[in-house]
Amino acid sequence: MKYGHPLFQHALKPQCRDLSPQFKLKNLISAQLLLGFGLTLVIPISTIHAQTPDLPSSDHEALQNLPTIHVQAVNEKNSVLAGQISSQNKLGFLGEKGFLETPFNSIGYTDQYIENQQAKDITDVIAKTDPSVFTNGASGGWSENYYIRGFASSTSDMSMNGMFGITPFYRTSPEMFERIEVLKGPTALLNGMPPAGSVGGMVNLVSKRAGDDPLQRFSATYMSDSQFGGHLDIGRRFGQNKDFGVRLNTVYRDGTGAIKDQDKKTALVSLGLDWRGESARISADLYTAEDRVDGVNRGINLLSGVAIPKPPKPDTLLNPDWSFVETKDKGAMLRGEYDLSDRVMAYATYGQSKTDYKYNGAMSATVLDSQGRLETKIGQLAFDLEKKSADLGIKGKFDTGSIGHQWVVNATYYQHDQNDYGVRNVAGAEWITNLYHPVWGNPVRFNAPHISKTASRLNSYGIADTLSFAQDQVQLTLGVRQQNVLSEAFNIVTGSRTSRYDESATTPGAAILFKATAHISLYANYIEGLSQGSTAPYTAANAGEVFAPFRTKQKELGIKMDLGKFSNTLSLFEIEKPSSYTDPVSNIFTADGEQRNRGIEWSFFGAPIANLRVIGGVAYIDPELTKTAGGKNQGNTATGVAKQQAKLGMEWDISMLQGLTLTGNATAVSKQYINQENTLHASGRTLFDVGARYKTNVSSFPLSLAASINNVTNKAYWGMPQLSSLALGAPRTYMLSASIDF
Repeated sequence: MKYGHPLFQHALKPQCRDLSPQFKLKNLISAQLLLGFGLTLVIPISTIHAQTPDLPSSDHEALQNLPTIHVQAVNEKNSVLAGQISSQNKLGFLGEKGFLETPFNSIGYTDQYIENQQAKDITDVIAKTDPSVFTNGASGGWSENYYIRGFASSTSDMSMNGMFGITPFYRTSPEMFERIEVLKGPTALLNGMPPAGSVGGMVNLVSKRAGDDPLQRFSATYMSDSQFGGHLDIGRRFGQNKDFGVRLNTVYRDGTGAIKDQDKKTALVSLGLDWRGESARISADLYTAEDRVDGVNRGINLLSGVAIPKPPKPDTLLNPDWSFVETKDKGAMLRGEYDLSDRVMAYATYGQSKTDYKYNGAMSATVLDSQGRLETKIGQLAFDLEKKSADLGIKGKFDTGSIGHQWVVNATYYQHDQNDYGVRNVAGAEWITNLYHPVWGNPVRFNAPHISKTASRLNSYGIADTLSFAQDQVQLTLGVRQQNVLSEAFNIVTGSRTSRYDESATTPGAAILFKATAHISLYANYIEGLSQGSTAPYTAANAGEVFAPFRTKQKELGIKMDLGKFSNTLSLFEIEKPSSYTDPVSNIFTADGEQRNRGIEWSFFGAPIANLRVIGGVAYIDPELTKTAGGKNQGNTATGVAKQQAKLGMEWDISMLQGLTLTGNATAVSKQYINQENTLHASGRTLFDVGARYKTNVSSFPLSLAASINNVTNKAYWGMPQLSSLALGAPRTYMLSASIDF
């Protein structure tokens, strides 16, 4: 399903050639291999014991018979990475599973990790240390930007508490979440088809809930050059048994960022409510959010034959300083669970959200020559979007002899209605300036006419069973989901329907997990992803032919090692994603195109030695164009994918000064091809971040101070953005924060 503004979908992406690729991966990989696998040989093996929660999880432990961690009451002795990485994550309608119980590659970041990173959006969290997640590094764009396992992911495909359509649309401030989960690979069986059809992975955001202990925390923040903010986090439980909980988060940030003439404003108010009874549980979430950037970071293109120019200073704004992007979101969701017996539970979830979006600025910016002359054309976009989503299900467990079963059946519903407004090129708003010394024309008044009205609906029905053999040593999960996709367009004047897409697909999934020892699990899975199929264009010989939803297929093998305080995951995978094209000989439009990503990932997290915590990994992906129109460029590397990534995050507690922790991050990314001919590419990069935290008490009130510097060397580099060829990476950025519990 195409999602977002239609003018975005037709954005041109001229190509460019990199003159000076850089990639310093060797040393970082060597350090990680030594640190990760070398130290495991001398670490005493001890079992991680999951902490009993203060309140049941959304899937109810009595039903799942699985231990859970409540991140609001982390005990450092039994936690993973001192409470920063969750030992359990949600696998769609299968529910929450522990690290060694999960036959997929997944990771969950707790609110403590989010706070320690001083993260301002979701990408700041998931792309910091995960080698499977790639981001272009640009700051202050119109949207967050990330790839998972070599495939672009849409922010509109994030789920909130396992359900699509509720999160903010383009950028999400993370303060209202207690956990951010990344499940790598397609997830159609587990969650249904995402609204925008992302297939590389799934990002799920878990709402904060009130813990048993009262919480009152205020955080003050600063980001260079002059952006200040505050965050208030309050949690309370009420009643004799603390049955009812309230969690309130408010955030406000405003000011000039590290890029010259770029101002950013973020406002958020979220409320989480929950009630837990003996056999029933109810929770609700409400939020309103605003995100505005004045002086939007926009990518550039290159005129044919023009080589990649040297990047300007990293704090250069390549868009008029009066340009802006503004997104206003609000959402609400309600969930109820009821235990029909001690072995069966039913649940229902419903939510709605609304997004209003405006953009006024460069729609295209093209470098004309080697001197850096830059032609800019101004465009204006807007849309309003209303979404509704629901999830109904029942799950339980039973035994057939020595075989255990954990089964689940669910139905999902998603609907959105969208009105689009805009003009791609505003008459008279075209300027030629210079890449290194940009000067812009006068502001253009925003006036975007109504251009389209669309609606989409996704329905699905899923069933799965996890069979346990040999005293749970072997677990086999089998499932299938029926998915329907309906997409319609309407005349904006008469309201009559002008096009309709209504197709269905049945998608299976299977996974097996073998517990080789108490500390090692082997797993394999086959799972698919779904995205809306194409319709043959009017110029094709088979004009109007409608194709069923595209199936992306993943096969994966992996091993997980839990060494008490240090954990590793090694995965090998192959993902085949279909595409469509018009055959140059027969003129028949077909869905026979394909991109195949084969890769290997090694990730780790934990405390290999006393006072030292690490998280990171290495990933290699071979993204090959395996089927193309007429065989052109077949066998070449797909665009926009970094074949190699290595990331390492470290924290070192200074024993001589209790409460002081030094932090650092290193990221190495290889080049990314920009054209399918593989003659043009953006260069690789190696970036470093440093920081420190200090925890103490002031008049018995816990106080936490943090400082960090991102891109310490102020490296200037090009990354590959969503809608153009090159985007300027973020400059050196200073961040400070102070949090106090009162």
